[in-house]
Amino acid sequence: MPLNIKEILKKKRLYLDGAMGSLLQNRIETIGPVPEALNLSQPELIKEIHQLYIDAGANIILSNTFGVNGYKLKDSGYTVEQLVTAGVKNVKSLNPDYTALDVGPLGTLIGALGEVTFDQAVDYFKEIIKAGDQAGADLIVIETMTDICEARAALIAAKEVSELPVIVSMTYEENSRTLTGSDALTAVAILEGLGADVIGINCSTGPDAMLPIIKELIHYASVPIMVEPNAGLPHMKDGKTVYDITIDQFADYMVQIAEMGALILGGCCGTTPAYIDKLKRATKELPLYPITQKSFTAVSSSTKTIILGEDINIIGECINPTTNPVLKASLRQGELTVVNQLASEQKKDGAHILDINLGLPDIDELTMMQKAVDTVSRLVDCPLQIDSSNPEVIEAVLRGYPGKAIINSVNGKKSSMDKIFPIAKKYGALVLGLTMDETGIPSLAADRFAIAEKIIKTAESYGISKKNILIDALVLTASAQQAEVRETIRTLEKLRAELEVPTVLGVSNISFGLPNRELLNRTFLAMALEAGLTTPIMNPSDQEMMDTIKAFRALWGLDGQCIAYANAYKDSSFGESKSETERAALGLKEIIEEGLTDRAAEATAILLKTREPLDIVNNEIVPALDAVGDAFETGECFLPHLIFAAETAQKAFEVIKETMARDGQAQVAKGKIVLATVEGDVHDIGKNILKVILENYGYEILDLGKDVKAETIIQTIQTEDIKLVGLSALMTTTVKNMQKIITAIKADCPATTIMVGGAVLNPEYAQTIGADYYGKDAREGASIAKRVFE
Repeated sequence: MPLNIKEILKKKRLYLDGAMGSLLQNRIETIGPVPEALNLSQPELIKEIHQLYIDAGANIILSNTFGVNGYKLKDSGYTVEQLVTAGVKNVKSLNPDYTALDVGPLGTLIGALGEVTFDQAVDYFKEIIKAGDQAGADLIVIETMTDICEARAALIAAKEVSELPVIVSMTYEENSRTLTGSDALTAVAILEGLGADVIGINCSTGPDAMLPIIKELIHYASVPIMVEPNAGLPHMKDGKTVYDITIDQFADYMVQIAEMGALILGGCCGTTPAYIDKLKRATKELPLYPITQKSFTAVSSSTKTIILGEDINIIGECINPTTNPVLKASLRQGELTVVNQLASEQKKDGAHILDINLGLPDIDELTMMQKAVDTVSRLVDCPLQIDSSNPEVIEAVLRGYPGKAIINSVNGKKSSMDKIFPIAKKYGALVLGLTMDETGIPSLAADRFAIAEKIIKTAESYGISKKNILIDALVLTASAQQAEVRETIRTLEKLRAELEVPTVLGVSNISFGLPNRELLNRTFLAMALEAGLTTPIMNPSDQEMMDTIKAFRALWGLDGQCIAYANAYKDSSFGESKSETERAALGLKEIIEEGLTDRAAEATAILLKTREPLDIVNNEIVPALDAVGDAFETGECFLPHLIFAAETAQKAFEVIKETMARDGQAQVAKGKIVLATVEGDVHDIGKNILKVILENYGYEILDLGKDVKAETIIQTIQTEDIKLVGLSALMTTTVKNMQKIITAIKADCPATTIMVGGAVLNPEYAQTIGADYYGKDAREGASIAKRVFE
């Protein structure tokens, strides 16, 4: 029978081990790009380190398999099964309380951001987890995840091939978000929905910087929390890497964290057995934090979570071909330009969630829905509602969607619930329940309410809690069923009073077949809001409807001191709507800023008819990239947006380069830059992101790849007359190599400037190993290049 970790944590706190890499670094001069190969070549050394942590009091020991996966092991001569089996068995031979299969990131971004598809990532993780399960692991620890999309892939893989309990741990940046922009609430909503048994935070920082994030995790999570901090930040001392938080300081912080409610404690980079020993002795007698079930209803994109029911949240209804002939024609041609435009416009107009319905009988709905959800997720941070009558389409879309979506919809028919609830349970989605069943839509509020109760009760039998259900009280047309208008309002009142679930209505259905529909719509909306409607489905470009919501929020106390209302109308006339001219096509700068990749080439070609190529580069493309970069710096947008804006700029550059080549003009090039991941390291996410950004600022990039020797870098510098080199390292075991390479470059190529980056570095550390600049992210890398060349 699989380990029940939640039950164990009701009775005792558990302790993880510390840093395998840090101890290996002190014992072996050159570890190599596959540290996990030591499971086979030096198993006694690996066991010795595991035993030190067991002796220190750790009762969960992680296998030395963090970097083992099919993507990283290409051309290495090793297989996943070999290294995972050896790693797990090395731990088990020591008889710790619990042997954990350690699963780290693949080493590349996945999906639209990278070179590995979501399904390929799932398959890579399945291979690891199958091997670990068969080797006898007691639980799975998926850790140091920087991308919620990749964490989802790993967790889905684990649930599909194993019954072992799963811990999923994200790592956060200084802005309290992951590399790709997820905050703690979003991580909890998505991972808990997918069935993570424990949610964690590890690496990146010391425990002090983690405290605000841990507070958020514990506040929102209904599952136990694991915390594995670094021993602070690294720096060099007497040629060795040391960390700036002492053992005593670390233990003091971990006492705070245990008192906050974390139930699994351990250490990451720099935490030796002495850290774990002191940690356990300091916290083992502290009382346990009882896990409580949180009741909030959350819908998420990868970077934004909305808690429903506490305020008025609008579901934009416009991506629906049945009401939009232009969209219908576009879809029939296999194009998503109109979908993208509608998504962008609805976000600007105030929609919080976007409904996506592409139900046309003469298109491949499954393929088009997957593409549409992917592209809309790139453009806007609004969570999505997946609107389809086909369960296969719903499941295919939810599998790859990087958030927690709403399924639109299920009804009270047994056949409907039997089809939809298993999908919702597997992928952690919310479900919109319609108050209708085999008998149709009841006339009376009491009967609709009874269907809502049945939907919720049936959902619970599938393991779906009430907090993951929304209820649609259903709107019938006043022209045909006038009496039912009042029954809809009564249904809302009853739902609010007795079930306390978020409520939904497709508001504009009320006026079908009657004149002056706008008047009826906004009047009915006001009635419904007062009765308890929290989540209207509507067109957010309907200014009068939006005005009604703003006014209601001000009058109902949802808009504190009426600030949002006052700000909305202080500089404009009431009810003033945007003209068609104001909604005209965007310029190239705005197209790049919004990441509208499919519109960049055409916009550039139009500009080239009246403007010079370099004028477009300097006054459209570069300012757009600067604007997105500034927004990235201030936290207004996140890594995916930065990358998609760069890719959009690349489309514009391609048109400009073709035009200049055809006209015999000199190509746009600001200078050559060499990028490389240093010898012994096979991670290149940061390097690849920086490459995309720099290329779109007009630099020529010579990418030497990963695991690159100093001689190769130096030869390229000398041959190509390189002024700037960017070096990357992610593993603590390879920072020594970075220092050696910097020393060699300085000796042979003293005029070359060196910038460095990577998760294991910081400005002070970069300075001590001889680098000229430290780039904390791709945006900073672009700024460094500008300083060096300009």
